[in-house]
Amino acid sequence: MSAIANIIAGLFVIAGSSFVLIAALGLLRFPDFYTRVHAAAKAGTVGSALTLVALAIVSNETAEVLRAIAAIFFFFLTAPLSAHLLGKAAHSAGYQLWEGSVQDELPYVEPKREVERADPEQDDRPRRREPADPVSPGS
Repeated sequence: MSAIANIIAGLFVIAGSSFVLIAALGLLRFPDFYTRVHAAAKAGTVGSALTLVALAIVSNETAEVLRAIAAIFFFFLTAPLSAHLLGKAAHSAGYQLWEGSVQDELPYVEPKREVERADPEQDDRPRRREPADPVSPGS
């Protein structure tokens, strides 16, 4: 039984590594931020999960199996959510879609370019002292 489990785990490791390789190639080859985040989130999550399944198969301890299952759960919970939030933040910051993108379903948001600053005369917070001008050697 151990030899069969090792073969199955090896197949899972090869499949997981293939997905991670596809994610890495997607990061290098895709044209814009949004498609790169998509590649990293989807293929990277599946590759990590398959590798952790291989760990759970060959593990002899219940605690390791439960940790692998918990890690898979958290990967599937957090990676797509964080990719979505990164994409939404990039869109609201003004990152442009690739010219070949078919449709942009999010409404356009004008990026904030200027930050309102308080009036320095009315601001009573302690300020950092400016360094003195260095004396030039020729003077």
